[in-house]
Amino acid sequence: MIGPEPAHVDGMDSTPLIAVKRVILSMGGKGGVGKTSLMVALAEWFEANQIPVKLLDLDTENKARGSLAHFFGGAVPKVNIHTPAGLDSFVDQLADGPPVILADMGAGAGQVTYDWFERMYPDVSAVGIVFTAIGIITSDPASVESVLSWAAQLQGRVQYLIIENNVTERADFTYWRQSEQARRFQNVLQPAVIHMDYRLAELENATRNHGVTLGQVASRTTQVPELQRASLVMRAQSYRRRMFAEFESVKELLLP
Repeated sequence: MIGPEPAHVDGMDSTPLIAVKRVILSMGGKGGVGKTSLMVALAEWFEANQIPVKLLDLDTENKARGSLAHFFGGAVPKVNIHTPAGLDSFVDQLADGPPVILADMGAGAGQVTYDWFERMYPDVSAVGIVFTAIGIITSDPASVESVLSWAAQLQGRVQYLIIENNVTERADFTYWRQSEQARRFQNVLQPAVIHMDYRLAELENATRNHGVTLGQVASRTTQVPELQRASLVMRAQSYRRRMFAEFESVKELLLP
């Protein structure tokens, strides 16, 4: 299995359990790194492979264009995990339904997520729920620091999937690949690493503004005129195909 084994928790049997459900959560933090694009692509990958998945919007900010709900509408329940009732609702979401939950965390969700893991992790892991934490890395060192901050709290209770997102044509990942802190994280927690291609701004901005997925552009099912151009359709098909190939290479971290 890629990534760290489940961490031992005092008072619990450390024998690994058979996973019955996987929760995939985005490590919210540094904004503007491409989290929304990645989460939407991942939701489409599950759909394309006919894998049942529940989408949850745990971002409490009322963003018009920066959440799963913007792309998938009413199919994405919004859960405020900053309240006791919201935390209970999230636990209820884990109890039934599809075997995979895709949870889009907000930029301010760090502390509440850490606190939740401290209180609830032993109980949910005991019933076979496993976690994958997705971190988006760009050439900005702040994106790396954000991931390292989350990992310092979550430790080995989750498996890690890092996305090297090329937000420019020649992205420089030197800090992620060579800084002492990042190397320590990679050596100790052994994250899987995949890549997300640089996307033409004309396509990226239009899909975000209109709440249109790459799949809708690629299949020519969108009614947005600017996204019906043959060149953008072909680009969407190419981006989607390569992103899906990346997901396939780490599907051990995406399925129960």
